[in-house]
Amino acid sequence: MTTGNKEVVTLNVGGQKFTTLVSTLRRFNDFKPARMLDGSDPEFRVVNGQFFVDRDGSLFKYILDYLRTRQVSLPPDFFDYEGLTREAEFYEIRLLVDYLSKDSIRQRLEILEVRFSLQETHSFFRIFCSYSSTIEMLAARICVFAEQASTNWNYAYQPQKPMAPVPLQRPSHHDLVFQCGTNYSAGEEFAARYVTIQPDDRKLINGTNVLGLLVDILLKEGFRLISTRTVSSEEKVECYTFERIKRPQILTISDGLRTEHANHQTKHSKTQRK
Repeated sequence: MTTGNKEVVTLNVGGQKFTTLVSTLRRFNDFKPARMLDGSDPEFRVVNGQFFVDRDGSLFKYILDYLRTRQVSLPPDFFDYEGLTREAEFYEIRLLVDYLSKDSIRQRLEILEVRFSLQETHSFFRIFCSYSSTIEMLAARICVFAEQASTNWNYAYQPQKPMAPVPLQRPSHHDLVFQCGTNYSAGEEFAARYVTIQPDDRKLINGTNVLGLLVDILLKEGFRLISTRTVSSEEKVECYTFERIKRPQILTISDGLRTEHANHQTKHSKTQRK
């Protein structure tokens, strides 16, 4: 039932009240909320001047959000996709049901593992993640620089030696490998590798400092440290395991899908006329 302003309607959904425009409910005429207004749907009753339906009010706000904006913004900790899908089916919002059925919009648990080996003069890192997009993000932020070896003895007395970027090792799409510290590789020639992790511009040579910065960045990215363990005591390999809830994207109904829905309506109408 509408209020004094005939353009506004109040709904009582499972005890929770919502106020919206009549035009919002009529935006999709073949949906249940639109049929409610002319009294043709027995699921809705008029109680105390309000439309009442015995459904989940906490989930109806997402249904109403969809009717208003053709988008559904789900909070980061949302998990009741089955419940919201049931409500979308009840209100006969087929496009929303189809969207909620897609795996790509559901939250997933993301696992990231950092293996850290601390040697006497250098350290090795191997980062594995169940989502390759996270590895791509880290690969874009982690930079390794190596001091340039030179036969010119004057470089040995310079406070800042020339450096060159060293590409990260990518054994697969899901992991990356790098190292820092000092290494005596070619005979007695001395080489040192430094690591920066954006947005921090410091060039770090100490593996423990690099690990601390990496952990701090992962925590800021929403990861949570869930376990630490020693993989190999002889090789001094430590493993740090993190997890993060992969947040879903905002669900948006595009023009193409609206056109597809309109075509479906037209075909359905033609079928009924036949």
